[in-house]
Amino acid sequence: MSRSTGTESPQSAVAADDLDRAVQLAVAVLRTAPPTAWDGKAGSLEWDCWETVEHLSDDLFAYAAQLGPRRPPLGGNVPFVWQSRRPGGPPNAVHADRAAGPAGLLQVLEASGALLVAMVRTTSPRVRAHHVFGVSDPEGFAAMGTVETLVHTHDLAEGLQLSWNPPADVCARVLARLFPDVPEDGDPWQTLLWATGRTELPGRPRRTTWRWYGGVQE
Repeated sequence: MSRSTGTESPQSAVAADDLDRAVQLAVAVLRTAPPTAWDGKAGSLEWDCWETVEHLSDDLFAYAAQLGPRRPPLGGNVPFVWQSRRPGGPPNAVHADRAAGPAGLLQVLEASGALLVAMVRTTSPRVRAHHVFGVSDPEGFAAMGTVETLVHTHDLAEGLQLSWNPPADVCARVLARLFPDVPEDGDPWQTLLWATGRTELPGRPRRTTWRWYGGVQE
């Protein structure tokens, strides 16, 4: 599909550098949060801010794990045990040590992001692995990890009362890769928030259900 951003080629692939940039920017913003603010709700989510960072870390770790086996699974996830620590909490394989405080929590996030960045950089683009929204390739997993990072940092910024406005070029690339069903004009960041059910756009009500399309066009 074509998508005009004004700054980048609409056909630019999502790269490991995009994911790395998103994670590093997110960590830098989240480091400015007051240490006492992490028990509040993350935006419109039912999870608190600490749990949301754990969930994001878990997503990045899980995407890296999907690309890890020599023969990645095509019909399901690598079978780690995912479990919640409280009723209604996110079911994760990754949990941060509360004793390490917010600095330790963000180190877990940065490390999980680095794992996925490394897997995307070192995995052949011919490799395919399972995701519930379509068997995908390393670029697709980079795009998925980037969307998770951008959008959940938005949730966290709302809960922690921080400012978060990620790069338009990165937003445009993940929209082009994962959301062929969204409008092609307008601000890429606001469009991504609309595509993931976080806001409304003029003439377009807020989505109550949404998904991305991670499959690869062979």
